[in-house]
Amino acid sequence: MAYTRRKFIQQASKASASIYLGAFAFSAKSYANILGANERVRVGVIGFSDRFKNSLLPSFMRHSQELNFDIIAVSDIWKNRRQEGVDYLKNKLQHGIVGCINNDELYNLKNIDAVMVSTADFQHALHAIEGVRANCDVYCEKPFAETMEDNRAALTIIKKSDRIVQVGSQRRSGANYKAAADFIQSGKFGPITMVELTWNVNQPGRWRRPDLVAQCKEEDVDWKRFLLNRPYENFNARKYLEYRLFWPYSSGMPGQWMSHQIDTVHWFSQLSHPRSVTANGGIYCWKDGRENWDTTTAVFDYGPYNDSHSGFQVVFMSRMHNGEENPSEIYYSNGGELNLMTNKISSTGGLKENMAAAMQLQANLLPEINLTDTIIKVESSANTGGDNLTSSHVRNWMECIRSRKQPNAPVEAGYNHSVATIMTNAAVRTGGKATFDEKTQEVMVNGSLFKY
Repeated sequence: MAYTRRKFIQQASKASASIYLGAFAFSAKSYANILGANERVRVGVIGFSDRFKNSLLPSFMRHSQELNFDIIAVSDIWKNRRQEGVDYLKNKLQHGIVGCINNDELYNLKNIDAVMVSTADFQHALHAIEGVRANCDVYCEKPFAETMEDNRAALTIIKKSDRIVQVGSQRRSGANYKAAADFIQSGKFGPITMVELTWNVNQPGRWRRPDLVAQCKEEDVDWKRFLLNRPYENFNARKYLEYRLFWPYSSGMPGQWMSHQIDTVHWFSQLSHPRSVTANGGIYCWKDGRENWDTTTAVFDYGPYNDSHSGFQVVFMSRMHNGEENPSEIYYSNGGELNLMTNKISSTGGLKENMAAAMQLQANLLPEINLTDTIIKVESSANTGGDNLTSSHVRNWMECIRSRKQPNAPVEAGYNHSVATIMTNAAVRTGGKATFDEKTQEVMVNGSLFKY
């Protein structure tokens, strides 16, 4: 009996190895790396995008060997990118990769444990839903959702599941941001009185893909699957590849940039969304057929956020025709400021003795604190070079898949930044004042329901 059982195990092991090698074209050398494959987390890529290739993949590979993760398949609805993804990943990972014509084919492999979603902005929430329904853990790029319908559906379905979903708001994994959140939430900063957010570039080619547009043919793209629940329109290679410039496929600046910065406001203040949003701007410089603005100023009203303070204002400003890409986030209180460009808390602008005395008040000045001390202590051992925020964020997701603990940016974070993004887009597109109806969880403009 012992001999028979041992022989059976040996034969079964050889058969399993043969199947695995045949399906994924592993070499004998690389097969040695998958011993204990029952413990390995097998990952599928949803959308072989620039973001995935240049940031998510390097971050994943920095930690994959240590945490026993591997990418085994990629899904992309454009033939060219699908083949590029297969070839690129095969070269980087040194083993075979399955190329899937769509997400259904990827999930039908039945051996995917987790997926990384890096598709068009409006698709993120819907692709996160697909992943969770396929019983996969999900890393989902931001913006999480561009309509409240998609936002509510994703929140409901993900909350009912036991899947680990990390939204790509990577500031939540930054040690300096964690230190800032702790300082504000401890009460040491005092009530927030105002927040200034800026994100400026001078890049006429930002979000443009003219070379790829010229290569993109309708017969090579599953255009109907790309549209998902958006209104049907004829194939447009620019809208497929330069979607960030066109509504309803992206809100542009609010979804791409503001979603990161407004998420820190929610995190630090522990508020879910603004009370109201107004916006102004337009296409002032780059007259290239785009529909989303190249210049935006949005003003948010938040609060109240505790019994003694009535709220604060946030201003987001962004331009694409002048500036270096050094996003600014400055939090103000009566005692000074917290500057996430310099990573310093200081008494700058705080209430000084000579100003306070006139109103029979006490001076109110914050201490001088350097938040970068925390970064050196926390991150130096884990992250060396590259995009440390994204690297830390991807690692947090991978660790939470192992531990089944909630990640740094759970679905609620994505839901809340999407509310602010959708409110901003509503103000942008209507010129009205956007508010949020708590009861219906809908965005309203001048008292009427906003419909994209």
